[in-house]
Amino acid sequence: MNRFIEGADRAQSTLLPECLDDWVEESNPVRAVDAFVEALDLAELGFKDVEPAATGRPGYHPAPLLKLYIYGYLNRIQSSRRLEREARRNLEVIWLLQRLSPDDKTIADFRRDNGPAIKKVCAKFVELCRQMGLLTKASVAIDGSKFKAVNTRDKNFTKGKVERRRQQLEESVSRYLAQLDTADLQEPSETLAAKTAHLKEKLTKLASEMQKLEACEQAMLASPDQQISLTDPDSRSMATSGRGSGVVGYNVQVVVDTEHHLHEVTNSGSDRAQLANMGKQAKAVLGVDKLEAVADRGYYTGEEIKACADADIAVTLPKPNTTGMEAKGKFGKHDFAYLAKQDVYRCPAGQLLAYWLTTVDGERTIRRYATKACGSCPLKARCTTAKNRVISRWEHEHVMEDAQRRLDADPQAMRRRRETVEHPFGTLKMRMGATHFLTKRLPKVAAEMALHVLAYNLTRAMNIMGVGALIAAMQA
Repeated sequence: MNRFIEGADRAQSTLLPECLDDWVEESNPVRAVDAFVEALDLAELGFKDVEPAATGRPGYHPAPLLKLYIYGYLNRIQSSRRLEREARRNLEVIWLLQRLSPDDKTIADFRRDNGPAIKKVCAKFVELCRQMGLLTKASVAIDGSKFKAVNTRDKNFTKGKVERRRQQLEESVSRYLAQLDTADLQEPSETLAAKTAHLKEKLTKLASEMQKLEACEQAMLASPDQQISLTDPDSRSMATSGRGSGVVGYNVQVVVDTEHHLHEVTNSGSDRAQLANMGKQAKAVLGVDKLEAVADRGYYTGEEIKACADADIAVTLPKPNTTGMEAKGKFGKHDFAYLAKQDVYRCPAGQLLAYWLTTVDGERTIRRYATKACGSCPLKARCTTAKNRVISRWEHEHVMEDAQRRLDADPQAMRRRRETVEHPFGTLKMRMGATHFLTKRLPKVAAEMALHVLAYNLTRAMNIMGVGALIAAMQA
């Protein structure tokens, strides 16, 4: 007797349930996708072709295509061709689309043509989470991460890369020319003739590459940031935390609620100019008058911290050490205590640095403080090599000091930031796979990122509330 579990006879006739609704149980996440899209006003969100054309062949309504994409991104199926196959073989997708089976071009065109509307759908779900009480805590963490674009490093050119590539080509030309000179000194033969022809062919290819490199250099120098990408023109070469590493892609900014890890994303170039922008967006989404935000030192700029303070956003972040004084074994600015009532600085030796003069650096008004006691100070060697140590103070430096005080009062703030904001990035990149983005150009990439974020937020909401409770809240 066979002791294994046996499979069914392939020749045996079977019947699937006659009703499509019997194929999917009540707790299946696909029902949450269906309920969410059915509750949206797609015309208000800006989706195209919500109203059918009076003439011509009937097309697909945007609702089933949006459902298909949300389901795909929930299940790590982002390719339009793979989604087409799922629509014909996956029982959940057949239920979701009511047996519709759009082709891959129709699916891809939907994402291409409705990018802004898809981003609004992502924002709508965040708003729904707030209404359900999942975003009640006015505390967020802000961070950014580099995501790969559809553009290899070899297809991205900066000034340094062009110079290095030109040097490589010139060295190759010199090497092949030297080999040709050596061949001219040898006795003629068929082998030598074949080798000479091969070397000349390589030199022709190198000449062609030099011409292409010159064209790339001209285009690179004409671009605002002196950088071009050939496959995805909007992608940029960005440094990462690893030494000597980098990625050609996009810098995705994220704001994560510290309690439930639900987040709102935008796509931009640099962290340093994004603190106030992301903080204000989070404040608007949460619908609060005041907000607490935690970020890393990459966001530290006085103007951004001041903009946050003006918007009632209390930011906590560490100050980067940019002077290098500590590395030289000298006192840094943080070793000088500012006494606000007296408007003076107290140095490590106990001397007071009084107000000296005011200067303007760009748009910044800077106050300078100094003392004449440096000449006889026993700690002068650890302080300055100049005649006197001068301390500069920005007119709005008190907002930066407030941020430092908040950090000193809450030493675990940066640990909570890491635990809060870095987990979603890891999950998103794992779901996206090695290639990360599939689309090209910034608007399309932003729409694709919105789908990834929506899928992540939907997963979190289902894990927190359960599928049934989430569907009930959507239909309320």
